[in-house]
Amino acid sequence: MRIDLVTIFPPLVAGAFEHSIVRRARDRGIVEIYVHDLRRYTSDRHRTVDDYPYGGGAGMVMKPEPWFRAVEHLREQGNPGRCILLTPQGRRLDQALARRLAAEERLIILCGRYEGVDERVREHLADVEVSIGDYVLSGGEPAAVVLTDAVVRLQPGALGSLQSTVEESFAEGLLEYPQYTRPPEFRGWRVPEVLLSGDHGAVERWRREQQRQRTRQRRPDMLAELGADLGDVSEATS
Repeated sequence: MRIDLVTIFPPLVAGAFEHSIVRRARDRGIVEIYVHDLRRYTSDRHRTVDDYPYGGGAGMVMKPEPWFRAVEHLREQGNPGRCILLTPQGRRLDQALARRLAAEERLIILCGRYEGVDERVREHLADVEVSIGDYVLSGGEPAAVVLTDAVVRLQPGALGSLQSTVEESFAEGLLEYPQYTRPPEFRGWRVPEVLLSGDHGAVERWRREQQRQRTRQRRPDMLAELGADLGDVSEATS
C-alpha cells in the first residue's frame, strides 16, 4: 500500500511515522508513506496557498490551484488511488471505514488549514471526505496521523498477530474486553479467577460477555446500530 500526505507543515506528520507499528510496517515494505509540501505546487514567489474568501468573512481559505497541481502530479506516478480530504464535514472515521480504506492500493490524504479549502477541491478533487470526530482542529495533520495509523495497522503483516485486529475494540462492533497481566493480585485487586482457570471455553465466554456489558454501559449507540440481542447479558453490572 502507498500513502501520500499533502500538507503545508510536513514536519507535523513525518515524525509520527518514524515509530512503533507504522515504522515497522514501512521497514518491512508493507506500506510506503510519502509526505509532500503543498507549497511546492504554488506558482508565485511567496508560495501562497491561501486567500481571502469571496463574500467576506473571518479567516483565509486555501486556494484550489496548489491542491490540484499536487494531486495531479502525484497521480502521474502510477495508481491514481483514492483522494481523501480531511474535514469536520466528512464522514466520521470508524473501524468499518478504516477497513475499507485499508483495502485500497493507494491513498492521497489532503491536510487542510485555515478556514478550510476552496469548495472546488471538495467537489472535483476529493473522492472521500473524512472526519475523525465532531470537533475542530487547527489543521488536518493530526487527523492524517490518526487515519494513517488506523489504516496501516490493518495491513497484513503490520501487527505481530492477525488475531490482534480481530479482538480489538470496534472490530466486531463491540468494545474490547478487560485485559490483565501479572501479578495476579495488585494492592488487593485480583485478576478474575476465570482468566487463571486454564479453561479456554470459559475464558472465551467471559470475554464475550464482558464485551457486551462494557459496550452497553459505555457505548449503547453501538449496540443500537448492531441491533444486538442483549438477552444473554448479565444485569449484575448495570
